[in-house]
Amino acid sequence: MSYVLIVEDETHLAEGLRFNLEAEGYEVDVAVDGRSAVDRLLGGERRYDLVVLDLMLPERNGLEVARRVRAAGNFVPILILTAKDAASDVVRGIEEGGDDYMTKPFILAELLARVRALLRRRRWDGGSGGEDELREVSFADVRVHFDRFEIERGDETIQLTIREAALLRALIEREGRAVTRGELLEVVWGLRPDTNTRVVDSFIARLRRYIEEDPSRPRHILSVRGHGYKFVR
Repeated sequence: MSYVLIVEDETHLAEGLRFNLEAEGYEVDVAVDGRSAVDRLLGGERRYDLVVLDLMLPERNGLEVARRVRAAGNFVPILILTAKDAASDVVRGIEEGGDDYMTKPFILAELLARVRALLRRRRWDGGSGGEDELREVSFADVRVHFDRFEIERGDETIQLTIREAALLRALIEREGRAVTRGELLEVVWGLRPDTNTRVVDSFIARLRRYIEEDPSRPRHILSVRGHGYKFVR
């Protein structure tokens, strides 16, 4: 059973989403403002598997909700659902911690498909390596468990977000090849390759903190000047 939190202040829309998600077999709660959403996600008894998050909310806006949740170390998948459709809004939503972004009005079948995709955290489709390789990869003193969204390094276990895991997976699948920022934006975030954002560099910095002995002198995720990044074991 998957638990979904809808954060939406428009009552008719929230109830419509609840009805359709419950029809799919999910347990659904609704928060009508940003403050109560943060309280539920960080202090509530229920552990949610997915958040459907509006951006324009009373109390705290959706970006602040995402920011606070991620800062607290909660990596629940977040599907942003909003009327804000400018490219800059999409980029900022992803940079603040959103795993997917949809604009209103939306097609219900597409939303349900995206919900299923985000909940399918334990299964990776496609890829150039074998299924076993994609579930677990080891190098140096690091072991990456893609099926659990975890990195083990020594005695430390680090939980990955969906996009962190997807970025690391994209680099590992292209081991030894310089990959452009544009290709990573397209493959990992579904954005146009020419999107003006530093989200790739920000996420690379995070991954280096997780896997590199000295993030300022990386040995595994290397910068390729004027091009992008390259992974080496």
